[in-house]
Amino acid sequence: MIAETEFLMGDLNMADDKPTPEVDVTKDWHATQGQQSSAKRLRIYAALAWIVAIGTEIAGIVLLRQHKFDHGNLGLLIGLLVVIAVFAIAGSLMWKAANKHDPASKADAAKFFFQNQLGAIITVIAFLPLIVLIFMDKDMDPKNKKIAGGIGVALAAVATLIGVDFNPPSTEQYTQDMNKCAAEIKASQPTTDCSPEVAEQAKAIAQDSATVADATKSAANPNGLDVVYWIAPENGAKKSATPHVFHICQGVSPLRGKVVNKGSVTSAYSENATRITKQIPMEQKQCGFAAAATPEKTAAPVAG
Repeated sequence: MIAETEFLMGDLNMADDKPTPEVDVTKDWHATQGQQSSAKRLRIYAALAWIVAIGTEIAGIVLLRQHKFDHGNLGLLIGLLVVIAVFAIAGSLMWKAANKHDPASKADAAKFFFQNQLGAIITVIAFLPLIVLIFMDKDMDPKNKKIAGGIGVALAAVATLIGVDFNPPSTEQYTQDMNKCAAEIKASQPTTDCSPEVAEQAKAIAQDSATVADATKSAANPNGLDVVYWIAPENGAKKSATPHVFHICQGVSPLRGKVVNKGSVTSAYSENATRITKQIPMEQKQCGFAAAATPEKTAAPVAG
């Protein structure tokens, strides 16, 4: 039987919930659906740029093998090297931008290294075979060989350095940033410690958490609760494919008969339940919060 605190079906008795003294948004950072989509798009563009770079390298190797550069066409060879550099650098920059939207975790050292340094690795692949063949070509004019080889080495070095990420982002770093950002938001301070990648998400989570806490205040829980309920991701997935709505208790109409997950607002966001219900007054009545939070007024005596 799955623990009630993680995975629920049916109606809920709110009496078992414990009060939350302070809204807590300092959980592990997770990329939003929008950030994942942006990262995916950028990685596709980066891959296409790298394909062009490697394809240009292959074209150069074929022409080299056909002795097209033995006694001329130096401009063409240099042009091919420049094209390789341009597309390799473009791919690296887009890949770095994608990693800022959806970084790897340091917990998996191999994945963290390859994901962050892939631009440099691909650049070496796109340059090294052609440069080696240029210097090994015994039929090419020695002067042209030195010029083309030197330019190739210089371009490869610059492109590789651009491809290296010397300060790669990580989910751990973003978690720390979000903790600082959330603390500043809760303290009503300027969000000076918030990076662009976490600021909006932390702000949205803090605002929604405060709204939920305010809506779930009662005599038993004067500070409210940081507990919400949402439809579980389909087919056992970790995250829903489309954004879902989260609610202040499981007994509300939209969740009846559904497989429901329970957790903090941050947990809901991590599973792509990123939209707070617009029916809070109605849900307060269904969940029993309104009556507890707003005592009924005593009726005035009727004049005889």
